[in-house]
Amino acid sequence: MRLNVATWNINSVRLRSGLVTQFLLDHQPDVLCLQETKCPDDRFPLGDFRKLGYNHIAIHGQKGYHGVAVISRLPFEERGSKAFCGKNDARHISVELKDAGAASGVTIHNFYVPAGGDIPDPEVNEKFAHKLGFLDEMQDWCRMDRPAAGRAIVVGDLNVAPLENDVWSHKQMKDVVSHTPVECDKLLGVLDCGDWVDAIRTLTPEPERVYTWWSYRAKDWEAANRGRRLDHVWVSKELRGSLAGSAILREARNWERPSDHVPVLVHLDV
Repeated sequence: MRLNVATWNINSVRLRSGLVTQFLLDHQPDVLCLQETKCPDDRFPLGDFRKLGYNHIAIHGQKGYHGVAVISRLPFEERGSKAFCGKNDARHISVELKDAGAASGVTIHNFYVPAGGDIPDPEVNEKFAHKLGFLDEMQDWCRMDRPAAGRAIVVGDLNVAPLENDVWSHKQMKDVVSHTPVECDKLLGVLDCGDWVDAIRTLTPEPERVYTWWSYRAKDWEAANRGRRLDHVWVSKELRGSLAGSAILREARNWERPSDHVPVLVHLDV
């Protein structure tokens, strides 16, 4: 059975529900995980997606900020959300596929890691301190809860581009939030202590450059191509042999009123 899982920081699901609909129609993932939905649960555009056959939807949102959602045409059981750093700020949700054929039993964790602000100093920037604390608690989660045991997937905007070729210039980005050494070490620490496999880099190894985000600030993002790989898909070791392909929809950055992130798809033969 081919299982197609996608992740996308949509930067307001109500503003961009039409783009999500277009993506679902064109690419038909089995499961789409959204981040930064910026929408309270009672305002989520459920009907837009259910009319396309995506009848199974889990949402964890709040007004104006953050928020995560799982949109699926495969049945699942919601496994809840975990609050990190003592904040119930809608940054995690998980589901387990049920009655979904060979995909049954696959658990999917959808994360939106804090961006961290602009100054990479936790002493003067509370947002950066929060980000580092969140990554530390993700490591604790991996050690204590062992989420990678069995068949499991982590997806989301993890807001760190951890490898040299995950950014347009390693040298110029080392002091920029999302690619500082402390962030990279902490995210790779989550990957390692959880025994996760980086699906995108398994399928597209370094030194090939891979980006999923381009700033709104660039006058011509495509010509400048100053991208970062902030959006990730990790799989448990049990699923590593199931990896069958991936796609990063760079063209979505040119859609009308786009997100600054583009969808990332991973295909698994389960």
